[in-house]
Amino acid sequence: MKSMHAEIGDTVRFSKTVAEADVYLYAGITGDFSGNHVNEEFMKNSIYGHRIAHGALVVGFMSTASTLMVDRSLSQGIDSTPVSLGYDRVRFLNPVFFGDTINVTYAIKEVDTERRRTRARVDVHNQNGTLVAVAEHLLKWVKNETAESEAA
Repeated sequence: MKSMHAEIGDTVRFSKTVAEADVYLYAGITGDFSGNHVNEEFMKNSIYGHRIAHGALVVGFMSTASTLMVDRSLSQGIDSTPVSLGYDRVRFLNPVFFGDTINVTYAIKEVDTERRRTRARVDVHNQNGTLVAVAEHLLKWVKNETAESEAA
């Protein structure tokens, strides 16, 4: 059984239309009720003209794409548990408005078999093809203890 089924170039995609409910549920969970996200009148005077989704909510959609990559590897049988080590170089390049459909592309760009880690590039575009966010994601493929004890 392999530790991970992930190779450079492996790619998954996730798409979602960002609804007002998504933003309000996220605000309720986190307590982030900034006017940027929940006050249309306040945002009318901004350069954006409308409320925008939380950047951290967009990172959550990046995490969904990561989960799709993990699920793909798990379905092929692995002797490890993939866990996120975090996101690096996260940048919010353009706003995500209510009603935008975001398209997340998660692509493995580095595999370190010795350290049992992968690094992926994550790009988020809106329905117009505009790049709205980018990041790098690190996964660690932690060896399962049960797999070690069964092999002994």
